Amino acid sequence: MGFLEVLFVALGLAMDAFAVSLGAGATRFVNGPRPVFRLSFHFGLFQALMPVLGWIGGTLIAGYISGWDHWIAFALLAFVGVRMIRSGADKDGECYEVDPSRGSTLIMLSVATSIDAFAVGLSLAMLSINILYPAVVIGVVAAALSAAGLALGHRLGCRFGKSMEIVGGFILIIIGLRVVLSHTILA
Repeated sequence: MGFLEVLFVALGLAMDAFAVSLGAGATRFVNGPRPVFRLSFHFGLFQALMPVLGWIGGTLIAGYISGWDHWIAFALLAFVGVRMIRSGADKDGECYEVDPSRGSTLIMLSVATSIDAFAVGLSLAMLSINILYPAVVIGVVAAALSAAGLALGHRLGCRFGKSMEIVGGFILIIIGLRVVLSHTILA
């Protein structure tokens, strides 16, 4: 998996964190460097750890499903992509009434925005791709886009974040289609 592919996967996964950060940035709670660092750091950390956990799980079962692993990778990426698109299309998206950069809210948001990365890690294991490099890139990109989302959130509000989730969903679906094509038609 080349740098551009890893970067596109990282960007697609980071759209959830970016969208949440836009909403968080639109609140009065996330002002100043400490809350921005807390939220960005946690989103990046969880985005880096979840694909590793998915990869570990995937390596345990990869030998049993190697004949159709590319279809599973596509299904997982498409599922995550469609979920992101549906979430982005939901016009009833919420801004936060509590501080999203503290306590259990921070942990819940960190897990929620990184569950998709678990599925990607599982997919990478089935494709026999080493996880270390993609996990680091995914974490760094998520942290950077979270910080950018917080900064933009003060100006743009919650609504723009929904569009970014939709874009991220389409990116993941396209990557999933590329995986299938590279294992079937282009093989």
